[in-house]
Amino acid sequence: MDHLWSPWRFRYVSQSPQTDECAFCELARQDPGLDPTRYVLFRARHNFVFLNLYPYTTGHLLVAPYAHVASLNGLESETLCEMISLARQAEEVLGAVYHAEGYNLGMNLGRCAGAGLADHLHLHFLPRWVGDSSFVSVVGETRVIPEDLATTYDKLAPLFRNA
Repeated sequence: MDHLWSPWRFRYVSQSPQTDECAFCELARQDPGLDPTRYVLFRARHNFVFLNLYPYTTGHLLVAPYAHVASLNGLESETLCEMISLARQAEEVLGAVYHAEGYNLGMNLGRCAGAGLADHLHLHFLPRWVGDSSFVSVVGETRVIPEDLATTYDKLAPLFRNA
């Protein structure tokens, strides 16, 4: 039997939800500063950037609006433009830190499209490298993330603040 160590997931699997509130709305309402314990990297006027707690790759970020909306039609134009500007900033930061060779950006709009939090729109931003899909992820249907979230946060947060 193979084992992969992912200690950061213990908090998720061992705690029952304390609220029925949207996780992104709760995160958006936290202290307006940065929060290393919740992995908030940057707060802009209409959106915030944070690490995905269950990443597909090291550096997997999410950009979400403060507004609780489910579709692009529900966003104000300023919010949508800022979201894309933050994606551009993420490209610069991830390129500088991880020397990513490419990126995947995506949104799952609606539960049937794969959205885990279907009621709160968010943009996934993933750095990619040639050969990063190894036999473990392709055959074993298992992702190997070589860096813990706290380390990723410590590397990225200063660059977002200074960008």
